[in-house]
Amino acid sequence: MARSKKSKVFELLGHQVQPGQRLETEFEAAQLYTHSPLSIPVEIIHGKQEGPVLMVNAAIHGDELNGVEIVRQMINQLDPAKLKGTVIAVPIVNVFGFIHKSRYLPDRRDLNRCFPGSEKGALASRMAHGFFNNIAKRCDYILDLHTGAIHRTNLPQIRANLSNPETLRIAKAFATPVIVDSALRDGSLRSEAEKCDIPVLTYEAGEALRFDPLSISAGVLGVQRVMQAIGMLRASRKKLPEPIIAKSTSWVRASGNGILRTVVNLGDKVEEGETLAYISSPLGHDELELVAPKGGIVIGQQTLPLVNEGDAIFHIAYFKQNDEVVEQAVESYIEELTEFDVDQVTTGQIPLDTQQ
Repeated sequence: MARSKKSKVFELLGHQVQPGQRLETEFEAAQLYTHSPLSIPVEIIHGKQEGPVLMVNAAIHGDELNGVEIVRQMINQLDPAKLKGTVIAVPIVNVFGFIHKSRYLPDRRDLNRCFPGSEKGALASRMAHGFFNNIAKRCDYILDLHTGAIHRTNLPQIRANLSNPETLRIAKAFATPVIVDSALRDGSLRSEAEKCDIPVLTYEAGEALRFDPLSISAGVLGVQRVMQAIGMLRASRKKLPEPIIAKSTSWVRASGNGILRTVVNLGDKVEEGETLAYISSPLGHDELELVAPKGGIVIGQQTLPLVNEGDAIFHIAYFKQNDEVVEQAVESYIEELTEFDVDQVTTGQIPLDTQQ
């Protein structure tokens, strides 16, 4: 077996990182009104041996917090002496939104609709341009960590452009139970990176402004598996679970206004015509039933019990495989996560099955 070549010095943001070393630095993205710099935190872990450059970033939407914890746990597990290649860890991209607990920048622009950006554009455009050209463009692979929007939660899933064979390969390696073949969206980091032949996975799991232990564990495990698949870490002998690719998805919307009571959960198999939720007045009158338009698996749902007519309540994925096979894959995946060694995160809520 050929021996791996020793790494050379890695240069980023004006710094030189020696093989087997790690460096914590910042990229100045903008300034506050007070002229205080607003910087994106970055950690570079440069392996002793040659290999690809992987960026793992989170909080492009400033209120999506699970990825911040995933990045923290990931870099704490990495030993540069055993790493092939380089990891660029960026836990918070949208620092403005993060400070204000908001998805958006101060001008209400969505940073993930502003790539590739411009040096002379609006604030969001300038931030996108600086981040992409100074950091993202240096990478061979990108893992972009997200959650559902505020008051909306997602089953752990990968969204990616599966027409790219290498993207498909690493999507399967991440091994969430469900993969959604998602078209590239103009202005997104994923779209711009793919134009530069950089495979990108978008990991979606959990809800904005919340730490969700399952979503965090799944993310840490998925990042580790991708790093094994691209040769950065020693491969595990354990066989990867076979993820299932959704052929399509759709949203079930509220048919009226009122108080929402859901009766299905993320990962549940639902049949055509099955009751998903009830919507009623605060006193329980004028009740409406929300039903599944066809059989599938629930991969996202609203968590806020207050709804208006037309609100997107359930995100359902549809598969070529039997839905029972998919449901079993989800259940097996969740069971496996309980055996994976990650830092424990509590939520302040008592799990229902522990109550007497």
